[in-house]
Amino acid sequence: MTQGITARDRQARFATYAAFAVQGLCFASLVTQVPKMQDAHHLSDATLSLVLLMVPLVAGVGSVISGALFQRIGSGPVLRVAQPAVAVMIALIGLTGDNDIALYVAVAAFGLFVGAVDASMNAQAVAVERRYGISLITGFYAVWSVAGILGGLWASLSNKVDLSLFTCFAIAAAVGVAVSLSTSHRLYRRAEEGTGPSAEELKAAGRSVPWRPILVVGAAMAVAYLADAAISNYGAKYLDDELSASDWVAPLGYVAYQITMVISRGVADFAVRRSGAVQVVRIGGLVGIVGMAGVVAAPNAGFAIAAFAVAGLGLSVIAPVSFTAAGRVDPTGLGVAVSRVNIFNYVGFVLGAAVVGAIAPMSADHGLRIAFIVPTALILVVFITAKGFNPSPVKGADPNAPAMERPVA
Repeated sequence: MTQGITARDRQARFATYAAFAVQGLCFASLVTQVPKMQDAHHLSDATLSLVLLMVPLVAGVGSVISGALFQRIGSGPVLRVAQPAVAVMIALIGLTGDNDIALYVAVAAFGLFVGAVDASMNAQAVAVERRYGISLITGFYAVWSVAGILGGLWASLSNKVDLSLFTCFAIAAAVGVAVSLSTSHRLYRRAEEGTGPSAEELKAAGRSVPWRPILVVGAAMAVAYLADAAISNYGAKYLDDELSASDWVAPLGYVAYQITMVISRGVADFAVRRSGAVQVVRIGGLVGIVGMAGVVAAPNAGFAIAAFAVAGLGLSVIAPVSFTAAGRVDPTGLGVAVSRVNIFNYVGFVLGAAVVGAIAPMSADHGLRIAFIVPTALILVVFITAKGFNPSPVKGADPNAPAMERPVA
């Protein structure tokens, strides 16, 4: 399958791994410091929720803008500019001090560049997969998660030794910029990425892909990402505010969540082959509910960190199996069904930030504990839709085709 792979292809693959690593590091370094950012700016819970909601909303704009640039200049140049910009933005967020306007501008810019990186690094990964002729996506997202774990551990260490927010962010940013600048010149250029289907071809193909099975698995996908957004955006704050965790302990909930996601996704394919997608999704949903219920009921930070780990173990299998199910109903070979399912991860992430952010300020003492009940209850949707993860295949569809997804934060 990999005959004809050249040194140039291996360089592009390595550079794409590096891009996923930098993104995971920068994102984790920022979200695990949400409690300190709130304290530094004296933000109310309601204002904080709006700031956090801004990121996925503006990221969607960045993704659309960058996608429009791909046909002209390719995804490589976009990634080479946007990725160092993401790293610089987290350093600037640390520099905003107590200037709220500067914070809003910096966070909006961060979201814009995050969306551009999200789209362009995935485009590079698609090009690498196309060239190799095999599915490589699990490896890219494993690198993202491992870098996210390192980012969370760095936030914990920096809080332990009492570094300022700016110092914490600046060091992570410096690593990100250095890695990006030293590797991004090896990304595929526009001519090397190959040509994708035209707009007319995609429109014609879309008519042959049924919507009903997409909506079924998409609902489960949205729920999984809603829970993911709650954990990513508010996990550290929950440990800090409601469970009185030390500053250095608060980031560890995210770390535990990411560690079990890596472990779970490492064995998910084997589990699906052995027991089937429906059974794996049901077990994943059950484990996810147990984990989220543990978060809600946690009497202390240690218990909550363990519960975050259990939640990650279960929730992590839903997205990959969703894309596999989409492949079974897509006869086009153009990724139309996968693109449609992918919409639901953005829907879930935006709803997660919005729903938890709206409920949390309602109670000064237990707002986040109450807010986490919502994603816990909604995971029941996974059980309701589980049969949809084994749809009747459409003639001409390839259930084993590589599928792209946005990384769970």
